[in-house]
Amino acid sequence: MTTSNKGKNLGLTRRHTLAIAGAGALAAGFGMRPASAALATVRQGYQTNMWGMPTYYLLRSGLLEKHGVKFEEFAVPSGNLTMQQQVARQVDLGTYAGPSLCLGHDKGGLIAIAYIENVGKTARVMARKELGFTKVEQLKGLKVANQTGSSTGNIFADQIATKAGLKKGDWQEVRMNTDDMAAALAAKTVDAMVTVEPYNQIAEEEGYANTLAEFYDFDKMPVFMASTPDFAEKNPETVVAYLKAWIDVAKDFKNSPDKVADSIYAYYQSKGYTMSKATFAKALARVEVNPGSPADFGPYLQTQAEILLKEKKIKAIPDWKTVLRGDFFKQASA
Repeated sequence: MTTSNKGKNLGLTRRHTLAIAGAGALAAGFGMRPASAALATVRQGYQTNMWGMPTYYLLRSGLLEKHGVKFEEFAVPSGNLTMQQQVARQVDLGTYAGPSLCLGHDKGGLIAIAYIENVGKTARVMARKELGFTKVEQLKGLKVANQTGSSTGNIFADQIATKAGLKKGDWQEVRMNTDDMAAALAAKTVDAMVTVEPYNQIAEEEGYANTLAEFYDFDKMPVFMASTPDFAEKNPETVVAYLKAWIDVAKDFKNSPDKVADSIYAYYQSKGYTMSKATFAKALARVEVNPGSPADFGPYLQTQAEILLKEKKIKAIPDWKTVLRGDFFKQASA
């Protein structure tokens, strides 16, 4: 098997990094603190699947230090756990897709300060290859590994399975972290899994799973950088400096893809995964990194929120002008 529990971030992990650069002229023109004042330390949450790897690269690239930002990092298996940490005010910033953003705002007033990437191509529904399945509807009565409460979990249960004619109860949900699913599928503990890269690519390359559905056919799955409202309100200059680092990250993904890939590949090697560089490259290529303002995503999130409201997972449709704060990225881009 290519997966190992050795060194996996199944709980919180933490590394404190001190910035060595000043804040520069960030305060100019925005009514912020003087440039000589220290920026706040960012408590950064991220998931250890491929969705979180652009954030992992941000933390390892030195670009936060370049912009004077200190950080602590908190790694977990999936973004909905980061969202829960933010609701509990244990971390300040974290990435996840639209459904988790809606849930996070409903439960803790969380806001989006940037759009980071599209990850619809990274998420799939896969079944054990020996079953010979080709369609989601064939999963009726079978065991499906699902990260309950996550964006992928919600989209599968509320959209993909429903469209295939499967109601809740028609399939057996096995609650599991995304990074444990490939091993469970190979061991035949479950019949199918709803997970993301690189675990899908590993299962496919090793020949024990095949794809029944790709999320991209249903949802491009934009991922947002969310903040607690209190952190953004108290530290606007830190948020702007932080987003300037993300603009630099985008340049690295575009202009230095090999450097980015080597950094992220080293992470998975350090956690006991033995996938080849070719397998990893295919998985990473499914992430579309292009940071920008979240301001234009109201219609998309309206659709997600209506589904969650119908399922009684949120109490009300959010005010998107409150949730989608494009002003921070506008300042960072100036």
